[in-house]
Amino acid sequence: MLTFAVRRLLLLIPILLGLSILVFLFVRALPGGPETALLGERSTPERIAQVRAAYGLDRPVHEQYLSYMGKVVKLDFGTSIQTQRPVSEEIARRFKATLELTGAAILFAVLVGIPLGFVAGRRPQSWIDNLSTVGSLLGIAIPVFVLGYLLKYVFAIKLGWFETTGRQNVAISTEHPTGFFVLDGIITGDLPAAWDAFKHLVLPAIALGTIPLAIITRITRAAVQEVSNEDFVRTAEAKGMTKSVVTRRHILRNAMLPVVTIIGLQTGLLLSGAILTETVFAFGGLGSFMASSVFTRDFPVIQGGILFIAVVFVLVNLLVDISYGLFDPRVRNA
Repeated sequence: MLTFAVRRLLLLIPILLGLSILVFLFVRALPGGPETALLGERSTPERIAQVRAAYGLDRPVHEQYLSYMGKVVKLDFGTSIQTQRPVSEEIARRFKATLELTGAAILFAVLVGIPLGFVAGRRPQSWIDNLSTVGSLLGIAIPVFVLGYLLKYVFAIKLGWFETTGRQNVAISTEHPTGFFVLDGIITGDLPAAWDAFKHLVLPAIALGTIPLAIITRITRAAVQEVSNEDFVRTAEAKGMTKSVVTRRHILRNAMLPVVTIIGLQTGLLLSGAILTETVFAFGGLGSFMASSVFTRDFPVIQGGILFIAVVFVLVNLLVDISYGLFDPRVRNA
């Protein structure tokens, strides 16, 4: 397993190098530039030339790229054109919000999807199986932003159970030692602040977690059905093993490999694809910040954010591959 992990980490280098080249060229192929966003109606050829010189945009592309990568290896992603703060600081501050939202969304998807998929797989063609099938199709078909607005209208505006925007009420003043608002309220003993942060987190987490929930349910159902028809399961049942033992040792353990894979993939996708959810709920995470950076042509933020998300995505999938050893001893010995 150690050799496998090291090999995957080494493969990260050419992957990120190729991605950095593509992102660098793509960003500079966009119409306009940061000088247009900064100057607006005040733009003149002279002022545009000054801004381009200040950000090094007047140099050849290959020189810009080499200069940029020389800073990246030192974890210096440059300075944001929007906020005039280091991009690394902006990523570190805003990624905590995205991570909190993603963690809540994937937790919701796993806690509901695996049990629902298991029951549906063990009882094919039953009402719960048909219900899970229809629900999964709806979960995948409904766009995230549409579901987000529906949830806000019903549960926040009409019923008043949850909050509509932000991470916490602006009137609440509390410490944030970790940057995860729900956890911070618990750690500092400020339970009203923790509860308020939780109320802000529920709706965006459900909106973001609906598609992973549908996929996890379908994958779990298919895996459980396939494993339940294997000879070793029927042999275990014929030997008189209790239903709980057969379920835990033979069905769940063998059915979890594809489920763990899809959970890892969905976690990586959620970390990189929470832009719409964060925008609808004004959650203030990395996704919404990068979306605004596209409109302002904030090259350092776009480049640094994409590279950071790529690293996180690859590391998440590496952890998933390593976790296979917990379910399949053959992987541990590979």
